[in-house]
Amino acid sequence: MRLTAFAPPRLRPTTALLGVVLALVAGLLLAFPDRADAADPLLSRGKPATSSSVEDATLGPEKAFDGDPATRWASAEGSDPQWLRVDLGATAAVSRVRLVWEAAYAKAYRVEISADGVTWTRLATETAGNGGTDDWTGLTGTGRHIRVYGTARGTSYGYSLFEMEVYGIPDSGPPPSGAFTVVGAGDIAAQCTASSSSCAHPKTAALAQRIAPRFYLTMGDNQYDDARLSDFRNYYDKTWGAFKAKTRPAPGNHETYDPAGSLAGYKAYFGALAYPQGKPYYSYDEGNWHFLALDSNSFDDPAQIQWLKDDLARNAKRCVAAYFHHPLYSSGGHGNDPVSQPVWKILYAAKADLVLNGHDHHYERFAPQDPYGRATADGIVEIVGGMGGAEPYPIETVQPNSQKRISGPYGVLKLDLTDTTYTWQYVGTDGSVKDSGPTYTCH
Repeated sequence: MRLTAFAPPRLRPTTALLGVVLALVAGLLLAFPDRADAADPLLSRGKPATSSSVEDATLGPEKAFDGDPATRWASAEGSDPQWLRVDLGATAAVSRVRLVWEAAYAKAYRVEISADGVTWTRLATETAGNGGTDDWTGLTGTGRHIRVYGTARGTSYGYSLFEMEVYGIPDSGPPPSGAFTVVGAGDIAAQCTASSSSCAHPKTAALAQRIAPRFYLTMGDNQYDDARLSDFRNYYDKTWGAFKAKTRPAPGNHETYDPAGSLAGYKAYFGALAYPQGKPYYSYDEGNWHFLALDSNSFDDPAQIQWLKDDLARNAKRCVAAYFHHPLYSSGGHGNDPVSQPVWKILYAAKADLVLNGHDHHYERFAPQDPYGRATADGIVEIVGGMGGAEPYPIETVQPNSQKRISGPYGVLKLDLTDTTYTWQYVGTDGSVKDSGPTYTCH
């Protein structure tokens, strides 16, 4: 059991001195209680979690934050390093991290904190761990993301934690209300399976499951090449189909190539999930967010445009996100697609916050801008997330207001939403965060 965290390795008292040392420490704590004994609130319970790997789908990272002492996270066996991390949802001053190890414990590890999930600062270091419960108190660090980074296993297996608890004080009062996580991607299921090491969509599906979001959304081209029903069953269903019931899809241009008819296989596979309102475009609410899943193959259809206007006029939620396949702005091979500009004008007039797209097979984020590409604080943030599994496209012509571009590593968007704010990360299939977006306040 740990009472405080120090930079150098801890000295372990001999058995003869152990009782004396513990008595002295207990006396000091009674005489001089510090903030760690003031019962700082538990911040990590039920929060979004990711890990470098999992032993199997039943031992995901979320199990270490569910408050159930019988469930656990376990990494892949026989490999170092491995890590487990949690997003607290808001910046906090962290005072304590409590780790309850399973038999597969860490002999050496670090507890680290980060503001953005990219740059990490050490809070505590263990060099001679022996399992059981490690209770690091008296910590001093401020950030939003906490991770345990294991560098040496204590057994021949992997790393496994029954619970990881993070305590502290949020910088700005209690964590934001209504917080939830969504995973999104476009351009997903190439015609390959996990039997091929180069097949990417099994890996992005495994990553998406490890994040364990409230639900999943897709930004089109869910299935290649012609999106027949048989293709969906042979490829998409074997990977992303594992969480089909929690998926809210949108179609892409490849869904229109089906010889049985435009969107025929897409509609047959997803059914009411893709057509909850009888059309390939629909809306729904989650928390204080209004989501619009649109069909950018038919932005010239007056019926869809009128539906969009009417739907936004009825919306009572503060935050608005739309997702569809063709991006108005893109630095990739397809480039800007003016077919989306009329929809952008409607969304901008309704003070929409966020647009998610696929089509170009890369990741890209833009600063807030208007439908004419002018940077403005009240503009729409656009993210291209077309790295779900199809072959990457290179970056070609960098567009104005483009803030970050990544082509090559496959991955998914991890969107963290509250009643008033949103931010996101682009997470690669290796579990690492390739990019973190700013935190924006909804219009």
